[in-house]
Amino acid sequence: MDARPLEFTHQRFGMVVRDMEQNRLLDVRDLTVHFHASDGIVNAVNGVTFHIDDGETLAVVGESGSGKSVTSLAIMGLVPNPPGVIAGGSILFRGKDHTERDLLTLPESALRRVRGNDIAMVFQEPISSLSPVYTVGDQIAEAIVLHQHKTRREALRLAADMLARLGISEPRKRLRNYPHQISGGMAQRVMIAMALSCHPSLLIADEPTTALDVTIQAQLLELIAELRREIGMAVLFITHDLGVAAEVADRILVMYAGRVVEVGSARQIFHEPRMPYTIGLLRSVPRLVTGDGPLGHLDAIPGEMPNPRNLPRGCSFFPRCSHAVKGVCDIAVPELEESEPGHWVRCVRWREVAAEGETS
Repeated sequence: MDARPLEFTHQRFGMVVRDMEQNRLLDVRDLTVHFHASDGIVNAVNGVTFHIDDGETLAVVGESGSGKSVTSLAIMGLVPNPPGVIAGGSILFRGKDHTERDLLTLPESALRRVRGNDIAMVFQEPISSLSPVYTVGDQIAEAIVLHQHKTRREALRLAADMLARLGISEPRKRLRNYPHQISGGMAQRVMIAMALSCHPSLLIADEPTTALDVTIQAQLLELIAELRREIGMAVLFITHDLGVAAEVADRILVMYAGRVVEVGSARQIFHEPRMPYTIGLLRSVPRLVTGDGPLGHLDAIPGEMPNPRNLPRGCSFFPRCSHAVKGVCDIAVPELEESEPGHWVRCVRWREVAAEGETS
């Protein structure tokens, strides 16, 4: 079984080895988020548990609709209510003052002090996340003035410096632009500058490279790497690009239908995947073929993501899984099981999957 179309290099980001409990920055436990719709309850996030340590990058991958973005919005306290409801769980976060708090129990006034300063987020749709009535400079400087207690002049200077680090030419001129006067790629970089301006302890990046060309993408990844080294910033990196995940992540978390289905080090996920869904994702990545041989076949996962209003009984991936066994996989939702230290899998047949990979 060849489930490794990507060569794992991990060029910019070193592996993080530490006492996890002592250095725990974020600890999400049994997070459950529902949305009430006219035709039923949408089960967006179903008992998600994971952690992030100081200075670590955790990449979250999965198809659209797997619950990645909703999980990040819950951490930020931005799930719209109504219709969204955080139905259970806890989100423990240790701020810059070294005090651990459950973000789900904080009042809005306290959450506003955490957002931007301790935890910052780059949203998936940059244009819709920027106010059309304020200049780019005002929007970046606002967080600097609020959290770092700088004057407006100092904040604008720091904003220009951050735009320059992100490869934007004439940054002081761009500070006077309104969002409708800049391109989508530049708007994405403005959002990133806003997020990084206060040197947060945790950066949540939701598809931050989607609107960027490869050159700017490389600059962004390098800037995040620099800030990790300088201030020990941790990163929750949500992406569809497994190539980016392979390069930036210390650990990778795979989500499907609102659940964590596999989590482990980047090397474990790319070289020893145990969950059939993870294997399907890796096989569906286009491969670079050299020489005169025939082009390789691009595999695709059959079927579609299940309707979150009516998830199938048992394993949510059961209807699409080539390893599924009726009467085994469709009985109950599998528990996350540790296949080896640090490598957790939600699959009752992971041993058979692993053995098949070793013999192919």
